[in-house]
Amino acid sequence: MTKPNKKFELTIEDIEIIETALNAKIDRRTRRAIVDEEADREKLLDEANKIRDLLGRLHNQKNWYRPNDRYIGG
Repeated sequence: MTKPNKKFELTIEDIEIIETALNAKIDRRTRRAIVDEEADREKLLDEANKIRDLLGRLHNQKNWYRPNDRYIGG
């Protein structure tokens, strides 16, 4: 039996493409939930929330660069 791959080698550009695609999907789902009267709003919004959760986990795994030799306010 095969084992799942737990190590992915993605570039920064790959992650950016994934995040952009997921944000576009959230946008489409929420617009459809608002505009389409026949749409299952609860299902669409639940899917959008799951995608937002995934985007949050991706964000939390990023290593943010901070130079050690100077203070950067923010």
